Amino acid sequence: MNEYLKSHWEQEYAVIPDEQDVIEQTMIRMADEKKCCLIITSGGTGPALRDVTPEATEAVCTKMLPGFGELMRTISLKYVPTAILSRQVAGIRNQTLIVNLPGKPKAIRQCLDAVFPAIPYCIDLIGGPFLECNELIIKAFRPV
Repeated sequence: MNEYLKSHWEQEYAVIPDEQDVIEQTMIRMADEKKCCLIITSGGTGPALRDVTPEATEAVCTKMLPGFGELMRTISLKYVPTAILSRQVAGIRNQTLIVNLPGKPKAIRQCLDAVFPAIPYCIDLIGGPFLECNELIIKAFRPV
């Protein structure tokens, strides 16, 4: 993630089990207490019984942004036919954007490259800090 942004921000990482209540509590803590403007999750978005990250995200968000998941699945379909099984979602909790990514590193990169240009502007719109992208890696889109 650091390579996408010019400015360096405080970051927090958490590796947690695939348990909906733990995922929800962690996202709530990061959004409400730590005041993170962006939470990125990885994995837990498939159809397996233990995959509950989208449900946790939907439970803690007040607004859902279906375009993120739609774009990630569209991009992933160019590489694997099983992309239709993916359930990535994104939403907003207060001034925090939460984005679920797939679990495989190659798929994470493909999906993040597709959706990241919209992330800084989304954070602008919800009252978060101004994020500057490293334009050698990715260019943020902000309407003029």
